[in-house]
Amino acid sequence: MFANALKSIGASSNINTNYSISSTLTATAGPWKIYSAKRKATGKEYSVFVFDKKTLDAGNNGLGGRQSASSQKRVVEEVVERLKKEASSLARLRHPGVLELVEPVEETRGGGLQFVAEPVTASLSGLLQEKDDQERGGGFGGRSSRYVTEDANGTRRRRELEIDELEIQKGLLQVSKALEFLHDNAGLVHGNLTPDAILVNAKSDWKLSGLAFCSPPEPSTIPTTIQPIILGEVLNPDPRIPRTVQLNLDYASPDFVLDNNLTTFADMFSLGLLCIALYNSPHRSPIECNTSISAYKRVFQSSQSVPTATNNYLSSRPLPKELGQHVLPRLLTRRPAQRMTAKEFQESEYFNNVLISTIRFLEGFPAKTPNEKQQFLRGLIKVLPNFPKAVMEKKLLPALLEELKDKELISLILHNAFKIVGLLPAGRRAFNEKVRPKLKEIFVTNAKQPQEKDANRDAGLMIVIEQLSVIASNCNGKEFKDDILPIFYTALESPTPSLINAALTSLPVVLPVLDFSTIKGELFPVIATIFSKTNSLAIKVRGLEAFVTLCGGTGSGDDGLDGLATEQKKATSSTALDKFTMQEKIIPLIKAIKTREPAVMMAALNVLKVVGRVADGDFVALEMLPLLWSMSLNPQLNLREFQAFMELIKSLSSRVEDEQTKKLQELTGGAVTSPGLKDDFLSFGAIAGSSLEANGTSETDFEALVKGRASTTNTNPLDSWDTKPSAASSSSVRNSTPTPTFSWSTPPVSSPVATSHLKAQTGGFRTVTPDLAAIQPMAPTITQFSQPLQPQSNTTSTQPQPQPASFNWSGASSATTPSNIWATPSASAQPTSNVWASSTTQPNPNAWASQPSTSAFSSLSLNQQQQQRPQPTTSSSFALPPPPGAPSASSGNSGFSLPRPPGTSFTTSGLGGTSNMNSLASLGVANRTGTGMGMSMNSMMGGMSQQQKPPQQQPKGGLDKYESLL
Repeated sequence: MFANALKSIGASSNINTNYSISSTLTATAGPWKIYSAKRKATGKEYSVFVFDKKTLDAGNNGLGGRQSASSQKRVVEEVVERLKKEASSLARLRHPGVLELVEPVEETRGGGLQFVAEPVTASLSGLLQEKDDQERGGGFGGRSSRYVTEDANGTRRRRELEIDELEIQKGLLQVSKALEFLHDNAGLVHGNLTPDAILVNAKSDWKLSGLAFCSPPEPSTIPTTIQPIILGEVLNPDPRIPRTVQLNLDYASPDFVLDNNLTTFADMFSLGLLCIALYNSPHRSPIECNTSISAYKRVFQSSQSVPTATNNYLSSRPLPKELGQHVLPRLLTRRPAQRMTAKEFQESEYFNNVLISTIRFLEGFPAKTPNEKQQFLRGLIKVLPNFPKAVMEKKLLPALLEELKDKELISLILHNAFKIVGLLPAGRRAFNEKVRPKLKEIFVTNAKQPQEKDANRDAGLMIVIEQLSVIASNCNGKEFKDDILPIFYTALESPTPSLINAALTSLPVVLPVLDFSTIKGELFPVIATIFSKTNSLAIKVRGLEAFVTLCGGTGSGDDGLDGLATEQKKATSSTALDKFTMQEKIIPLIKAIKTREPAVMMAALNVLKVVGRVADGDFVALEMLPLLWSMSLNPQLNLREFQAFMELIKSLSSRVEDEQTKKLQELTGGAVTSPGLKDDFLSFGAIAGSSLEANGTSETDFEALVKGRASTTNTNPLDSWDTKPSAASSSSVRNSTPTPTFSWSTPPVSSPVATSHLKAQTGGFRTVTPDLAAIQPMAPTITQFSQPLQPQSNTTSTQPQPQPASFNWSGASSATTPSNIWATPSASAQPTSNVWASSTTQPNPNAWASQPSTSAFSSLSLNQQQQQRPQPTTSSSFALPPPPGAPSASSGNSGFSLPRPPGTSFTTSGLGGTSNMNSLASLGVANRTGTGMGMSMNSMMGGMSQQQKPPQQQPKGGLDKYESLL
């Protein structure tokens, strides 16, 4: 039926084009059917009033008589004219108590009418009928409510429509104000004040409508465009017309029916009957005449049928004392002059209570002074629990939010608004539909820069932060993230420290509403930035407490590593930060703290406690424990605070120890390794040439020895002098041993040569300068070469000797002491003469060259330029011939001490002592390329040999200066 009514709306209708009309009936008001609608351009909600002409046909069929076409046409025209007058009258009247018309009345394609008005939820007649049905059915569960609405998510619910005493008082007060406007300002009489003429809008306000019978009073001095009615016509009911379109005699004044007098006091009599109907059960007028004028007249012929104070105004229920004693006697009087006016009705004792006075003050709130407004808002929060829920949700809350445009009242208004949300059973819906959009508009959309100080804005933000628990319980995560979280960021970035402190303190309320990605990617960076930039110690502490909460802890009351219960961990696992963020982001922030204030240190300790539970063992050992030790040694800490640090240090250290022990046990399979096996790498084994035997038989390449190369076949290269190594062995030694450098230290004359040092030199041929002072004396091997060298006559040996490359020993005067002295330990304890041997073609360790000279070693100088003469191709750059009668290598005598060559003197005039001849081996430590001396050894020796005399002309004492080189 209702769908057919919508189909009758013409396609060319302006309303049908600009509005999306719902197919669900919202309410009925007399002949009008009300549907909810939304304007397509703005999405704002309205109500569309529709009249279907087919209802007239249904009414005629119900009478059972067939009307002529002309008669039916006249009936339809009369009804349409009445309804057009009602809609046009609404267009001419503008008052808060009168229904607001949005789109003028239009004719539909089927001959009906429609217009658009402000959104309404029900008519008063419908509410009273709903109340009757509930009472007859035994409460709200007795009968399903006709007033059901559908939320945005598709959930159908019953609308909270209350008809309690306060709601009635509030509604009657609003209706009386509308009547006052009609009587005093518009100069009109309503004429048909019934429950069908009163509509309830979305704010629970009662709106006056049903102006089909409104007319100027008789007489009237106020000009108006509304045509007056003819009482004779409207008082004669037409059975062809539905009752909803005719004058309702049950609420009519005797002025109309009995006196045919059209005055404004007639509306006050109807108002009195309406008051009784609101308290009566069922909710009907005490006068029932069933549209019969004769029945109406019979009622007033008997005093018992007339509602008076003696018969409780024919009400089945007790009436309020103020209404029955002070108001109704002045409304339901037969004489119009004795009735009170609409203004007097508003000032009656019936409305003399704090709740009604509060509503009346709020309705006139814009006209109050700032001081009155602040006093009202401070006292309102105390009386809010006494208001009905519907009044708070639909009347008080919207009225308060409308005043948020006054910035000085933001904090007071929000304080009351959150109080109302907390008191409402449907607070979630009220918050999301009314409060949340306003918060976003004030603090996000129209907000100033956060850095600008605004005391009024900060006061409002403080209220929002304090009420975050109420907000979080009344919206889901997406709504909180989109609308509330930006407000929370505004508070964090505020220049007011108290506001930042409140925001950080409320973090435990915020985290459970948000998802992990939002916490890590959006919320944590903001808090970290505030923590790192603030200069306030209080904010530092609050920031550290916020880190504890972000890491899943319980704040400053946390009691150690095991203080967090399992249930708490599970509850915060989805909102706490991950281990990587704790280790890589939070710990560096704590390290960067410059202050050593004890309060900050203890707050940081709580953060480290929580991070220590989840951090890796190596991170704890390498990053956290050093940081804890550094912080614990702060001299500003007292004993208790220091002990708290030590307790955490011990706990974390124990954890690292346990984890490392378990890890090593898993790697080794639980087996215990003996200490000896762990030290296998210390067993180096024997090194070739590391031991020196007195009578060894191994071969030694002497040339490799003195040039810094070791033979891989001989354990001791000094064991044999005359054993010729193979070419392959000599080449291997030269290619495998690194060239050592010279040592320029001069050993004491009497220092013995230690075998251990010689082993160190000859073993791996990594030559080191020995400490001669630490060498212990050894017993020399008794050989023919172990006797001390004695001075001999300057006679030339008759034994033929090979001629090696000449060696010049006379580069300097005998009186000058060389600046660089070569020294190396000897294999013998007795000082002997040094032996030099080198050959490129046939290396011979026993090859000795002893060229007698007047001053063989007295003129050696390393700083003097010397000329090198050409060297023989068959011998080395310096080679010493063997001493006379030197035994061969096969004789078994491999001692290191040799007798001096003939014709040489071993006394030194410049050094004051005898030379250890075996110290010549120290030449082996010199770099063959001259790195230790800055020049080539071969070139130096070659230059020295230029001044060498033949052996037969060399004077005694040719080795006098040789000792200085050793």
